[in-house]
Amino acid sequence: MSSVSIRKVQKDYGAVPIIRGVDVEIDDGEFVILVGPSGCGKSTLLRMIAGLEDISGGEIRIGERVVNDLEPKERDIAMVFQSYALYPHMTVEQNMAFSLKMGGAKKSEIDPKVARAAKILSLEPLLGRLPKELSGGQRQRVAMGRAIVRDPKVFLFDEPLSNLDAKLRVQMRTEIKALHQRLGTTIVYVTHDQVEAMTMADKIVVLHDGVVEQVGAPLDLYDRPANLFVAGFIGSPAMNLLKGKVEREGFVVDGSGGLTLPFRNAPAAAPGLPAVYGIRPEHFVLDDAGFPITVEVVEPTGSETQVMAQIGGQAICAVFRERITAGPGEIIHIAAESEHAHLFDAATEQRIN
Repeated sequence: MSSVSIRKVQKDYGAVPIIRGVDVEIDDGEFVILVGPSGCGKSTLLRMIAGLEDISGGEIRIGERVVNDLEPKERDIAMVFQSYALYPHMTVEQNMAFSLKMGGAKKSEIDPKVARAAKILSLEPLLGRLPKELSGGQRQRVAMGRAIVRDPKVFLFDEPLSNLDAKLRVQMRTEIKALHQRLGTTIVYVTHDQVEAMTMADKIVVLHDGVVEQVGAPLDLYDRPANLFVAGFIGSPAMNLLKGKVEREGFVVDGSGGLTLPFRNAPAAAPGLPAVYGIRPEHFVLDDAGFPITVEVVEPTGSETQVMAQIGGQAICAVFRERITAGPGEIIHIAAESEHAHLFDAATEQRIN
């Protein structure tokens, strides 16, 4: 196990900056997920940690060593790719043993390590099979097993679940999290799926256009997003973001005819300030004394019901535990829970309450 320190790291392709002075500290044994939309630089950052990409500036440390100029094989890391990258002509056992064999390890050393990894990942019945005889989830477990046998200081995962179907992704999330708890190894994991990030990580790093927007525990990011980007990116369904102005009596929604929504911890000298009101879908409640909305779409999911509507021409989504029988065009009354409201400055997009 080892810590990873990323300090003022930059990556340019010609005159185009991809990573813009990123600082991230990853503790020994921590499960850290780099998350963000496509093109934000998360995979590039992971490849720089692995040594597969040169850095244009800054410093990367694994443990006490600066690894900027070290070859990948000298960094004591293991990487699991999206594509599995298994050798098709080798059995599961041979795939898992290959890196150790190439490193000059003896069979008496290799066999116990392969057996241990196979037991951890429930691959023992599959050791004699070829990759073509495995399911997608089994192939991914083999790829993880190949990394485990090396006993690296750091595991790097580059969107390992994106090729799997939805049900298998849920299962593999659980398996990877359980693997981390069992091994206690430092993991840096890249995904564009914020649900994956929320359910698996000890710490999330949100990247956008090569810049770190916020770093924190999953629920810290969910409950206290630092800016509009994080507010809109973390959470599914996404946070409702309504334009308007902060006034003494509450937040007045643009185009709503004066609809005022409650909030707490108003910033000083804020009245009249153009702002954005953030409220998560589950923080609307049905309330006969609340404000009316006209239902556009109702999406029952079984345990919850999602209702799409508009406030002042701005789309909103509300999620209720109750069954909603209203159809399109019908009116229901809802209220916003003021203790869960977020305010963001419309100009700077930073949190202000």
